[in-house]
Amino acid sequence: MPDKGTPYDDVFRTMATDCPFLLIPLINEVFGEHYIGSEKITLLQNEHFIKLTDGKLKKKVTDSSIKMPEENGKVYHFECQSTPDGEIIIRIFEYASQMALEGASASNRKLVLEYPHSAILYLRHNSRTPGNMEITIKTPGGKVSYKVPVIKMEYSLGEIFRKNLLFLIPFYIFCYEKEFPEMEDSSAGLGKAEQEFIEITNTLDSMCLDGKITEYTKCMLSDMTKIVIENIAAKYKKIKEGLGGIMGGKVLDYEAKTILRAGIERGIGQGIEIGMEKALVFMVIKKIKKGKDIETIAEELEEDKEKIGKIFNAAMKTAPGYDIDKICDVLSQQKNSIYNI
Repeated sequence: MPDKGTPYDDVFRTMATDCPFLLIPLINEVFGEHYIGSEKITLLQNEHFIKLTDGKLKKKVTDSSIKMPEENGKVYHFECQSTPDGEIIIRIFEYASQMALEGASASNRKLVLEYPHSAILYLRHNSRTPGNMEITIKTPGGKVSYKVPVIKMEYSLGEIFRKNLLFLIPFYIFCYEKEFPEMEDSSAGLGKAEQEFIEITNTLDSMCLDGKITEYTKCMLSDMTKIVIENIAAKYKKIKEGLGGIMGGKVLDYEAKTILRAGIERGIGQGIEIGMEKALVFMVIKKIKKGKDIETIAEELEEDKEKIGKIFNAAMKTAPGYDIDKICDVLSQQKNSIYNI
């Protein structure tokens, strides 16, 4: 059985998969690196199988692991934790050990294991949450220890933008969670949060206009932020509608062709057709989540009904997670390309 995640794990993985470059400033912040942000990074597989004592295999899914260019070759591994959990360090070691084994160098006399640089993002924390965790391995040849940094979701909005930690934006709402009851009952309390989320959208708009991020990246950040808000504030109608509306409105108002152009830009390194397909799939998923049918989606996106139908049916096979890459894999396996109907 695979590990069960949370909506926040899903958002983390989606961000890491669709916008992996946003992890680079986070790596600089956590590990004291000095990457410039344009490095070509490689996403590593996030599914690993661990053999249990009874011989059965258990699937473990990491939140993200990436490898930097060959001249550096460092591997970084992040886990997202919504609530303090004494077992997270055990899971970190399990994941890291499996990753080390998969990249091991072995000969007749020697086995070399290189462990990744691991870190944990704690969305919730308290006074007892440490700044670092530690893993110690006692071997016949001696004791080996290493630190696992803990990132606490306590950054101010100014720090996030100053340090370019855009990856943390979808989780910024956690900084307000303890104030939810007061915010729900007080327009003044909610108003402060609304001003900050308006600032987020305005700053992302400016970064997009300045060419610092693409419209696709801006769209993803806004959409993932809205998903987190809808989950964490599920019991708070005013907060959910107020902050969710700020983050959701502009994304939903984008013209389909604008998103497609952003998809083409994003797809330069992968092939223009793949970028276009992913962008169109992205837009169809957004419409599906609003309860729209094939005919309505095709009309709104000004696309062929049969083409949209194929995407719609492929997307429903991955519901409710709607994994874009899996949907595209389903489409690629079909006899005809959706662009040659």
